[in-house]
Amino acid sequence: MPLPPIPLSHLAAPPDPTRRLRLLEIVRRAMRERRFSERTQRAYLGWIRRYVLFHDRRDPRDMGAIEVRAFLSDLAVQRRVSASSQNQALAAMTFLYDSAIRRPLPRIDGIVAAKRSRYVPVVLSQREVKLLLRAMPMPGRLCAALMYGSGLRLMECLALRVKDIDFDRREIVVRGGKGGKDRRVPLADACVVPLRSQLRRAAEIHRTDARNGVDGSGLDEALLRKFPNARTDWRWQWAFPATRTYVDGGTKARKRHHLHPSAIQREVTRAARRARIAKRVSCHALRHSFATHLLESGADIRTVQELLGHSDVKTTMIYTHVLNRGALGVRSPVDSL
Repeated sequence: MPLPPIPLSHLAAPPDPTRRLRLLEIVRRAMRERRFSERTQRAYLGWIRRYVLFHDRRDPRDMGAIEVRAFLSDLAVQRRVSASSQNQALAAMTFLYDSAIRRPLPRIDGIVAAKRSRYVPVVLSQREVKLLLRAMPMPGRLCAALMYGSGLRLMECLALRVKDIDFDRREIVVRGGKGGKDRRVPLADACVVPLRSQLRRAAEIHRTDARNGVDGSGLDEALLRKFPNARTDWRWQWAFPATRTYVDGGTKARKRHHLHPSAIQREVTRAARRARIAKRVSCHALRHSFATHLLESGADIRTVQELLGHSDVKTTMIYTHVLNRGALGVRSPVDSL
């Protein structure tokens, strides 16, 4: 007998420990047991909600591979999502049935990973990077300089804490990067003075928050149990605190997060337009430029791999195709005419 449809209120309701666990809570618990990042959890839950709504709120335990194939087909044919989004949806469905429902999907035609297109990364010249930085206000300019000067991802830059910046050794420790990996990257001399100024502004915000009882550390409860004083410790504060505070929905406490990534993304886009750079400039283009310019200056590709935090050198090899020596480093025959 089919299970009744899932009410809309159950798809977005907060957890309630006094009642029986709902399906999405089971999924959330399974992801936390496996130490999935918060962004992965939000992405998987979003795809599972879309899957349930696509099938008129039927319970996933009453569905299977045929319904999953229909959902993925709709994403590709009707919604025209990218290959990476389709693969992420497939991963969410696989996790739902393998780890939450504990009824693995059988092998069936049509449920395969989409083939991703191979794109050449957008790389800025050093002149374009200079124009871009000049067109950006602070602290966005400092974030862009760190992404270009240290090869940081946008979230790695915004999530920097005071204790992970070493001015004496001129290095930055990236904590919990992509894949949960830590690494060390260089701190450019040009970023030292503006970064010290940014930390002074962050210290003023921290002192004000301490007087007003605002938690600006953004630490989870597990870490706070290990370091009880970390919430008020200056070393654990964000290097780029947000301009506004918010009220936590669970604890009702007032907190302050780091700068939102969309704020820096908008600044980069506006600066590229003001600088009249005829390329699709994004925050990640600064990281691409970091790797490419290092290789052009003679850096070893394995060193660049470590600095970028790539697990496989094949991922880093893409930058050898965009070096400033023509396509694949070949000299055009028209230059010899």
